Amino acid sequence: MDQEMIMKEAANAIVNCDKNGAVDVAQRALSLGLDPIEVLNNGFSAGIKKVGDLFSRGEKFLPELILSADVMKAATEILNGAIHEQTALRKGKMLIATVAGDVHDIGKGIVISVIKTRGLEVIDLGRDVPVSTIMEKAVRLEADIIGTSALLTTTIMEQKKLEDELRKNGLRDRFKTMVGGAPATQRWADRIGADAYGEDAADAAVKAVALLAR
Repeated sequence: MDQEMIMKEAANAIVNCDKNGAVDVAQRALSLGLDPIEVLNNGFSAGIKKVGDLFSRGEKFLPELILSADVMKAATEILNGAIHEQTALRKGKMLIATVAGDVHDIGKGIVISVIKTRGLEVIDLGRDVPVSTIMEKAVRLEADIIGTSALLTTTIMEQKKLEDELRKNGLRDRFKTMVGGAPATQRWADRIGADAYGEDAADAAVKAVALLAR
């Protein structure tokens, strides 16, 4: 089976919410010696992008997005094992979370997977995470970067709250911070004092590496 067919099957597994199919494709891709990063970016991530497009057109609904995200997670767990072997030398540690009041984590898994391909260790705190927990974990786990995602205009203020609390507790200079999510912009990052804004997974990965190089 050629590489193009593998990529197509990977994307279709995401679109069709087929977890068993996604796991099978990921395992076959590795057995064929395909680059796990390429399979992730050109196969599974392409499927997630298509799901997002269908959702924006009203052809898919939130429960289906959540199912697709779970399928993506299952596939990336397999591929990340191979990616980790390729990038054994870690460049830094990044903590990432969806802010309090926001239970959406569509796309966060893609961001995490792509950032890992750049050699960073990524700790996912999940969704609906309070600022106090983000700070406590960042200190305890000695993170270099804190990344937060907000998918709602009602929860984006949590990103500002994090910046404010880090300053209030004398921790702001200890970490680099990144923000992302549908309502976030570079202007928003500048306004609240975040170090970077990730427009998408690839952009977030490039900027995370750049932050560590400072």
